[in-house]
Amino acid sequence: MSEPTISIRRLPQHTINRIAAGEVVERPASVIKELVENALDAGAQQIDIRHENGGRTSITVSDDGKGMNRQELELSIERHATSKLGGGEDADIDLLNIHTMGFRGEALPSIGSVARLKITTQTLDSGEAWELSVEGGEISKPRPAPRFGLSGTRVDVKDLFYATPARLKFLKTERSESLAISDIVKRLAMARADVGFSLHNGVRAQLNLIAEKDNEDGRLKRLADILGHDFSNNALAIDADREGVKLTGYAGLPTYARGSSTHQFLFVNNRPVRDKLLHGAVRGAYQDFLARGRHPVAALYLDLDPMYVDVNVHPAKSEVRFRDPASVRGLIVGALRHALAGAGHRASTTVSDYALGKVQAGGAMPYRTSSFGNYQTPHRPDPQMQPMIDGFSAKIEEQGAPYDAGPQFEPAPMGDNANRPLGAARAQLHETYVVAQTADGMVIVDQHAAHERLVYERMKTAMADKGVERQALLIPEIVDLGEEDAARILSRSEELEKMGLIVEPFGVGAIAVRETPSLLGEMNVQGLIRDLADDLRDYNQTLSLNERFEDVCGTMACHGSVRAGRRLNGEEMNALLRQMEATPHSGQCNHGRPTYVELKLADIERLFGRR
Repeated sequence: MSEPTISIRRLPQHTINRIAAGEVVERPASVIKELVENALDAGAQQIDIRHENGGRTSITVSDDGKGMNRQELELSIERHATSKLGGGEDADIDLLNIHTMGFRGEALPSIGSVARLKITTQTLDSGEAWELSVEGGEISKPRPAPRFGLSGTRVDVKDLFYATPARLKFLKTERSESLAISDIVKRLAMARADVGFSLHNGVRAQLNLIAEKDNEDGRLKRLADILGHDFSNNALAIDADREGVKLTGYAGLPTYARGSSTHQFLFVNNRPVRDKLLHGAVRGAYQDFLARGRHPVAALYLDLDPMYVDVNVHPAKSEVRFRDPASVRGLIVGALRHALAGAGHRASTTVSDYALGKVQAGGAMPYRTSSFGNYQTPHRPDPQMQPMIDGFSAKIEEQGAPYDAGPQFEPAPMGDNANRPLGAARAQLHETYVVAQTADGMVIVDQHAAHERLVYERMKTAMADKGVERQALLIPEIVDLGEEDAARILSRSEELEKMGLIVEPFGVGAIAVRETPSLLGEMNVQGLIRDLADDLRDYNQTLSLNERFEDVCGTMACHGSVRAGRRLNGEEMNALLRQMEATPHSGQCNHGRPTYVELKLADIERLFGRR
């Protein structure tokens, strides 16, 4: 009888290594991430990174950590050999109790299987350094090498993916790969402010960060060096804890938002992560303050017992899984909303910076020093700020008749108002903007955007208390919507009633509005109902209006606010300013746009060459 044919066979070790490398080494930035994490685990206080051609040609990572002896060097390039998990060979190692950045023992052998790898290392008590090379999985014997400092390791990676040429085709342009490297180094540097970092692309220095103190001041200094010093001026400190989970860090004001979520940095036990749960929590906390397409800037640090978070989800270690995700999400949302409420009427300094730039004679802009070098760059507004600035006021309705565009000087006596944060009203411009004088400058307020936020906050308070009070219309307002939109409105009539809006069917495709929220006063009912119908068309029909409460109330508040084009007297203007000071989040309207711009006297004097 012949032997049966066996179709299953063991793969060669070098093939196994290359398959594993596909998970760990996705691109040059992945290599640098793994090597920097190794340096951090080795106790490095200074890490220097250099790359050429976006990391394709060469990558060098040097550190001043504890280094390795000869035996440790030989073991370091064996798969699943690691110094970061305790216990003997037969010990039961707990993978849920991870205190280091790395632990899988895959990085160095994976890199060596697809590139030309050389490791040079030395310990403090050794008289010589040791060097070892790996080329496409072929390992050389350790050999003595010249010392290059007191202790530490230098890893050189040449010709990445030369052993797997097909992978090279999937790399992006040199610029894209270089940007990816810069991004991952910045994230690692933000996680460890107590470690110095330098990054060089073979042509110029991209990053040069000195080690900061291991405290909140040092962390904020590091964040400002990476995100720009505007961040430190417009960031709210976060400090909260719940059931053994501590959240710290900084979150930007709503008016400091960006056009993408790439400026959100999240860290779990000092590990940079990209987690949908965490990003969703940040988005949920800000949904009350930002328009669609705007994203907050934040750097948040979660610290918790390693037993309650699983970092062994993916070989790249950029994803985590929490034992109690709902509690973590609740902590983030609650802490961010508490900080935003504490900011009161504060708006970001970038709003006034932008305004100052726009009024420079001839459009000239001041120059500033870049945080990534000593060269001078023109100080121009962030392009991502443009959509927010271009739509400065919230929704403005057309007026029936033209109005006098000149200023109306009807201010109330200044009294003590000048010492208030938003000052004393001095004039109204174009029946849209209130100009106020402060103790050290001036404030310009968009009256509609500001009042819209005030009405919105009052509606939220009323809903949380005893419900929104209603006022009956003398004559019901009939709104012709069409069958589908009318059906959408009527299907939510009970929920709308809780928000102070009473609607009833009125024939085919029409509804009658009998009562409206009293705090909205006189309003364009037709416009409100049509906008609500549009909102409901965009919502997921399985969601209740309570789940979209912010959107519905925002739409209603917009229609019930002081319109652009309405003339205000001095008392009304001052009353608006005082309400803004007493109302949380009044620095931006419901759409995330600023409600006011503040110019300090020194700024105004610079405009006229007095400084």
